[in-house]
Amino acid sequence: MVERMTIDLDTIESTRARLRETYLRPAADRPASTARGLHHTALISSDVEATIAFYQGVLGFPLTELIDNRDYPGSTHFFFDIGHQNLLAFFDFPGLDVGPYAEVLGGLHHVAISVEPARWEALVERLTEAGVEHVVHSGVSVYFRDPDGARIELIADPLGEMYGEHVL
Repeated sequence: MVERMTIDLDTIESTRARLRETYLRPAADRPASTARGLHHTALISSDVEATIAFYQGVLGFPLTELIDNRDYPGSTHFFFDIGHQNLLAFFDFPGLDVGPYAEVLGGLHHVAISVEPARWEALVERLTEAGVEHVVHSGVSVYFRDPDGARIELIADPLGEMYGEHVL
């Protein structure tokens, strides 16, 4: 059992109030988002066919595409339509036993957020200026980690497309 440390609820509420006052703006005063939507969330699959059978056969999410994972030879990157131009994606990693690390990894590979190409360039520049380590792939994707280590991708491809392939 995990032991919970003592917390000061008054301090937490005070911090929340300060954050609300500092950062939260009324809807009418908020700037437009630099994103245009969640392109895909990528999970890890231990068995491509079983994953397809579950997500398409059981849940009714149509399989829309299977492409090579450019980052790991022999790996497949595959996609399911989860409605409203949103994708659920998976990677398999043949020959790599991720089983023992499943609890640590939680099955999440990365979250991909779609942005307009002009904004993508500006966001890559902002990452550089902020000193955030990042890697650009294929001229349309930039990968980096958030402050908690989550892997994030900003992708300039339109929703439903990936590196010139229609995945939706």
